[in-house]
Amino acid sequence: MKKIIFICMIATMLFACKSASTTASTEATTLSTKLDKSTQVALKGNWVLTNVSYPGSEYIKVNSFDLADSKCFIGSTWGFISNNNKGTMALTAPSCTGFSSPIVWSINNQGMFVLKILDAGIKAKKVRDGYLLKVGSVTETSFQLIDNINVGGQVKDVVYQFQRAN
Repeated sequence: MKKIIFICMIATMLFACKSASTTASTEATTLSTKLDKSTQVALKGNWVLTNVSYPGSEYIKVNSFDLADSKCFIGSTWGFISNNNKGTMALTAPSCTGFSSPIVWSINNQGMFVLKILDAGIKAKKVRDGYLLKVGSVTETSFQLIDNINVGGQVKDVVYQFQRAN
C-alpha cells in the first residue's frame, strides 16, 4: 500500500495541491533504495537556502514541507552528514516563526532527495511521512532541490537554491 502525503498550496484564484510519497511500492514507479553516495558526499557540510523560485509562476503561495511559507525558508540553515544520512535544518527568517529540527536524508540513484523531518525523541524509522525532491545542479558551492506542484492542473516547479556556508 502506498502512503500519500498531501501538501497544499494556494495560488491566486487557484488552489494547488501536491501529493508526494517516500514509501516504496510494487508499482512500476518504485522508489529506488540504492544510494548515490558520490552526490551525498558532495552535499556534506553546512548550507544556507538562499532563494526559492517558481519558474514561470511567481504568483503562487507554497507551504513548504508542511511547515511554513516557502519564502520563510530563505536564509534557513541546513547541515548534512553524508556517512549516516542525518542532519539538521533551522528556519531563522525574522518575519517568520522560528523552527529547527533534526532530519534524515538521502539521495537515491534516480536523483531523488528523500527527506524526513524528525520530531524530538522520535527515531527516523518511526516517521512514516517524508518528502521527495529532485536534485539539480550540484557544484562544490551550490545545489538545487526541485519540487513539483500542481497549480490549476499544470505541473510547476518550486526550486530551492542552496549555497555552501563553510
